[in-house]
Amino acid sequence: MMPIHTRTLKPMLAAMLIGCIAVAEGSGALFKRAASKPRDKVQAKGEFIIVSGGPALRKWEDLREEPEQHDRWWGNFIRAARARIENLQKQHGPDYPVTWLVYRPGYVTRAGEDGQPLIGWIESVRDKYKVKLIWLNTGRDIIRYLNTGMDRKRIKVIGFEYYGHSNQHAFLMDYSNEIMGASTSWLHEKDLHKIHSSVFSRRAKCRSYGCKTGESMSAKWRAATGVRMWGAKGKTDYSNPLKPTLSPGGSWKR
Repeated sequence: MMPIHTRTLKPMLAAMLIGCIAVAEGSGALFKRAASKPRDKVQAKGEFIIVSGGPALRKWEDLREEPEQHDRWWGNFIRAARARIENLQKQHGPDYPVTWLVYRPGYVTRAGEDGQPLIGWIESVRDKYKVKLIWLNTGRDIIRYLNTGMDRKRIKVIGFEYYGHSNQHAFLMDYSNEIMGASTSWLHEKDLHKIHSSVFSRRAKCRSYGCKTGESMSAKWRAATGVRMWGAKGKTDYSNPLKPTLSPGGSWKR
């Protein structure tokens, strides 16, 4: 082994020390970047869709017996959707891709009855949470948006939730709004086959918070889309619009 002179040893040790410091600083920067990344933020590759149906008018519902009345408050289906949007953003981050479909005609007529700027209030929810708001004019517009609202080869639907009136066979976009106790706009289970097979992610989570959806429509939804949809067997209760629940005796089914 060749001897190392003192004059040679000092520069070597200095070079080694500088190298160690550089590696340590580089590692520290790497760890700092990793630690600063939010752990609970989800980079979702898809779109979460929430649908709000329209409310009944009081001029019709006040003719019913009180236990059978609907929508004393205009915002049942709006407040429930807003609470869900807030929950999703708290869970996944403010950039979570939510699109909100709202049946506009029902809120225009209810705004006239209540004398309140309901459309503006709905748009303020959009602005507060920075979600995409799409106004619906018919139930068929839901299928139109599912199929063509995004490039479904790249952006799949990863979640779908419905808040509104329904029966076992259809989402009722309005109910007791134009005609007492009846609907003039709906999405029927017979039309679900028009949804393209490329729309949903295979792991998409779907749920309807309308009445009786689980009694027939959920099965037709799965047959048409290949994705399960939870629905109520029985009625749903919006007396606490922040968290719709099953009415007594009801159950969830998909």
